[in-house]
Amino acid sequence: MLSSKKHAEAGKSIFMSSMIGLANVLAVIATFFGTAPLYTATQDWVYDFALSHYGQGSADFMKLIWGVLCAALIFFSARASISTALIFGALAVMIRFF
Repeated sequence: MLSSKKHAEAGKSIFMSSMIGLANVLAVIATFFGTAPLYTATQDWVYDFALSHYGQGSADFMKLIWGVLCAALIFFSARASISTALIFGALAVMIRFF
């Protein structure tokens, strides 16, 4: 049998991993809805910048890379902020009830 201390630690571990999983899912949703508006608003500027500084061949490539960078920026920003909020909220609930 598990001692009560080990049982409580296992419960906290499951809870925290669930919070991290929830943050990842919410970050994917934010990425889905946020990438297109960010990319659409900035793609012409990035293309013109790359065209004027690096030439035609790299401008088309940078347009593709910029879409990936927009998605990564939104995903990691959303995951960091959502996981921080969830973990602090979870810790506040745990402190209140324990």
